[in-house]
Amino acid sequence: MKIFIKDIPIVIVSNHEFIKSSDYDHIFKGHHWDPQIESLKDEVLVKHASAEVIDEFLVYLKQNGLKKLEGITFTVDNYDEVIKDIKKDYTVIKAAGGLVLNEGEVLMMWRLKKWDLPKGKLDKGEKPKKAAIREVEEECNIKVKAGKKICHTWHTYKQNGERILKKTYWYRMYCIDDTQMRPQKEENIEEIKWMNEVELKEALYNSYASIRDVFRHYYLMD
Repeated sequence: MKIFIKDIPIVIVSNHEFIKSSDYDHIFKGHHWDPQIESLKDEVLVKHASAEVIDEFLVYLKQNGLKKLEGITFTVDNYDEVIKDIKKDYTVIKAAGGLVLNEGEVLMMWRLKKWDLPKGKLDKGEKPKKAAIREVEEECNIKVKAGKKICHTWHTYKQNGERILKKTYWYRMYCIDDTQMRPQKEENIEEIKWMNEVELKEALYNSYASIRDVFRHYYLMD
């Protein structure tokens, strides 16, 4: 499980998975981990972490942020139990969106001072792929068809004092008709743009880590 908080990836994996220690700048033992969280930086690995340790870290990061931390990975002894324990403190909601292609270009949208991909929450009883198509068409006023699922991402936020954990499903999509394309202003979308490879590379520098992760998975599909 990978959760993005304030654009920092928090990865939770089983201790049985292979971890390359040389990929990390700092390594701690979770059973005895009592760090000065505010001093964490670069890439961090915490081995044998408990659900309590992870949740304490998530709460701290959401409230304070860590400008020097690039990412943190927790390995856990019982993955399923830890994930279940973490989720119980959140309201889990689902969303879906699309990476839309058109003759070698990719659709990006400018929203809240970042380049983003179209997405939105599932309606009650709605399937993720159907929701993804609906949201893309509503936010961009285009017609699309959906292909394979690319991946899903997680991120958290607070809403009316409630801790939310959102799971977003991402699909590869193909544009059928963009003759009426325009941004859905009520969703704070200011601009929609088809981007070539050079433009996209530059735009992703001013995007979210979770969106860059969607593109990473997309490129791994081919």
